[in-house]
Amino acid sequence: MKHVTLLVIVAACAISAQAATFDTIYNYRVFSDRVVNFDESAHPGSIAQEADGTLVIGNGRIVLRKVCLPKTRRAACATVSVRLRSNGDRWDKAGSVFIIPCKQAVSMISVARGTVPYPTPPSVRSKFRGIDSAGDYAPAIELLRFMTPFGVGFYTPRDSVSRERVQPVWLDGYEDFVEWRQDVTDRLPMLQDSCWLGLAIDTWTSEGYETSVMLTLEESRVKGDKATKSHVLPLVNTLAYYGQEYCDLFAHQPLDVTFRLPDAARRAMIYYVASGHGGHSGGDEFTPCEHVISVDGKEVSRYTPWRTDCYTFRRFNPSTGVWLREREAAYITEQGTRGVGRIKETIASSDLSRSGWCPGSDVPPLRIPLGELSAGEHTLRIAVPTAQPADGDRLNHWLVSAWIVWE
Repeated sequence: MKHVTLLVIVAACAISAQAATFDTIYNYRVFSDRVVNFDESAHPGSIAQEADGTLVIGNGRIVLRKVCLPKTRRAACATVSVRLRSNGDRWDKAGSVFIIPCKQAVSMISVARGTVPYPTPPSVRSKFRGIDSAGDYAPAIELLRFMTPFGVGFYTPRDSVSRERVQPVWLDGYEDFVEWRQDVTDRLPMLQDSCWLGLAIDTWTSEGYETSVMLTLEESRVKGDKATKSHVLPLVNTLAYYGQEYCDLFAHQPLDVTFRLPDAARRAMIYYVASGHGGHSGGDEFTPCEHVISVDGKEVSRYTPWRTDCYTFRRFNPSTGVWLREREAAYITEQGTRGVGRIKETIASSDLSRSGWCPGSDVPPLRIPLGELSAGEHTLRIAVPTAQPADGDRLNHWLVSAWIVWE
């Protein structure tokens, strides 16, 4: 079968318009066909280190390796790519590629080792540990948020019986893998210091997913195209990586995050990633929810994360649930005349619109320009007024991460 890779590129590389050509100076495969799963027998204990230096956390659900991109004198472009196929898990799961500075004393690594816990947050949100900075702790910075499709590769039809699941009639087949690629040049300063690059998938099956992760760095060939000195600061990350709760905080109150800039900032930009999950058919996954983002009491963005193009990902979702829907339709008969009749059409779970994502899509960041900011303390407020609380197995929650970049 012809393999058509889903390739999503977000934001052009941050190099000047005249630098149409640049050289690849670093191309590193961080993980190659790595199985990410939940298997207590294969990965006992909270954390383990493998022979090649890979850390495994959460019984196989999180893997990390050290990386350090070379520094460049000219303008550069960094990208991360992820290739994924199901290793037997048939469901859609949230996934994240992220980084943690090696010098950071408190992180999910220290928590997994049992040496230093997450800081204790204020009592009003005491159960949501590790979602923003406190003391020596800072949340992980995401490089790429993605959503696994339903069973890509493992459940791709191979015989005449399973091919009956190829729906709808216009679909010529399912794919063997899915791949995403994103520009992460804005986070390059952190990647150029020694850091842990992590890959996490919220799977709870022993089969899990087979994944590969690649980091690429390209440098401009144009003389005088100097690299811009920029800074990166993590602000918030509500993903439940390890030892954390699914965050339904926004159903109860806004989240205020305080951050400090050591010097006056130029061209400050907040990058904001949000996806809604849980709650079954009427929950946050399937209900549009407006996000209101403010800095120092001034609203800087108001938007609703919502995807209406999920049907275009059907070829990556062979194990999705499929239903029949009957309706009246006008059509052309074999004799060329027009008629109206009752027809049955298929609709898949993977076709349904969702809160900022589709099964098989990535979740690109929203860029919020702030302009100039003074040195000193500032406050980011995130409000999702119509978010719904978790209720039993209705695990409504929002996965939100944000960071600020400035010159």
